[in-house]
Amino acid sequence: MKIAIIGFGTVGQGVAELLVAKRAEIERKIGDFKVVAIADLTGSIWGDFKLENAIEFRRKTGRLPGGRSAREIAEEEDYDVMIEVTTTKLDESGIEYMRTALKKGASVITSNKSIAVDFQGLMKLAESNGARLMYEATVGGVMPIIRLLNSYLALCEILGVRGILNGTCNYILTRMEEEKLPYSQILSEAKEMGIAEANPKADVEGIDAGIKLVILANTIGIPARFEDIEIVGITDITPQAFAVAMQKGYTIRLIAEASRKSLRVSPRLVPLNSPLAIKGTMNAAMIRTDTAGDIFVAGRGAGKYETATAILSDLYELFRTG
Repeated sequence: MKIAIIGFGTVGQGVAELLVAKRAEIERKIGDFKVVAIADLTGSIWGDFKLENAIEFRRKTGRLPGGRSAREIAEEEDYDVMIEVTTTKLDESGIEYMRTALKKGASVITSNKSIAVDFQGLMKLAESNGARLMYEATVGGVMPIIRLLNSYLALCEILGVRGILNGTCNYILTRMEEEKLPYSQILSEAKEMGIAEANPKADVEGIDAGIKLVILANTIGIPARFEDIEIVGITDITPQAFAVAMQKGYTIRLIAEASRKSLRVSPRLVPLNSPLAIKGTMNAAMIRTDTAGDIFVAGRGAGKYETATAILSDLYELFRTG
């Protein structure tokens, strides 16, 4: 199996590091593999190279050594699988490398939430070219929700999904619940700790959760686009709101919900004894089905190796199911 990695920031390097560290185990399960090319905005490397050396060079210099662009690598190199881990962009530029690979008949494994821009189109493109688009890492990190929906629950009718899809928001709301501190103070501390981005708008205004909800909705057969999602963030939540909620046996969480009747991300009252009252940076989801009842799944929603682990799980699934 020949692999091209497009995007070599935190997640891309995490994938490469796991491919090196777990090579023997991976090859026992999927056979021999070779990373034949890597590219990002800093440069590229291709041909006969050691993955360990590419990782070390990028770490020491902040770039890759070659001058070919990611687009050239995607278009010109021969590979069976593209691992696409570039930054999410809610426009066509976010999915150009994936389209290039799928048109060539190469399968794509991605953590890039840009697939929300044209989910249905990408799936049709993959099918028409005998390829597959694998995207477990786009929602919930190591929380195995995509495969659960697409495989184990494939013959169930999914009546709806409700969940916590943003760890930054859940961390902030957890601390507001436990420490009765104002939103602004906790957000500032979360930035210092690296839990929140320097510009946290996409997280705290519910945009990130909304993008993930588009992906989940399409996965369960609802052809949603980002503009279909009703979104309210957490910026107006106060300690007083938590006090009132907890007196009545509730907490507050940013809940993303997809069903035939509702596509919404908003702060919601959650019973304190509910699995969705999960704390910290965890992600969680409750899946309602016609024949299997309610199924709960949770896991760490972000992180270098967590996301890389989800990507490797897709690599194995791609091999296992052909």
